[in-house]
Amino acid sequence: MRRLTQSSAEILDTVGFMANEPDEEETGTGEESASELVIGNFLAKVIHLFLAVLAVLLIAASAIATYDTVIRDFPSLWADPQNEYVVLLRLIEHLLLIAIAVEFALLLVFRRMSAVVEVVVFVLARKTINPDNGAVELILCAAGIAGLVVLQYYFLPGRTK
Repeated sequence: MRRLTQSSAEILDTVGFMANEPDEEETGTGEESASELVIGNFLAKVIHLFLAVLAVLLIAASAIATYDTVIRDFPSLWADPQNEYVVLLRLIEHLLLIAIAVEFALLLVFRRMSAVVEVVVFVLARKTINPDNGAVELILCAAGIAGLVVLQYYFLPGRTK
């Protein structure tokens, strides 16, 4: 094979075969300018404030739902003794839905992986108590909950073993 001369290398370089790495100004990998830092910090604060407002609204809705559940559903446990199972099932579904809303509010504010796992555990628990579920759905929900508990215990930081 013939060795390339300087002029051949320059020709190949201009065509793009042996291109040099681009400068930092061309790729945008340099430091952020002061205006970019200010805009980025402002947007981060606005997003955090928006998520905090959503969390407060979720907590308020959960408090209203809890009050409604205590006033409406608890007395119906004693009022109609023939439908105790249906009333208890509805009560548990409402309480788990309230727990999901509160955990989701915490997830919006703190953005931790453990909060995500807890929300999914509550969702699976609520799905599990549905009387229309078949055996396969119950086994999958139980396996999902067990897998999430193992994940949280062994793999998430901040937990003691």
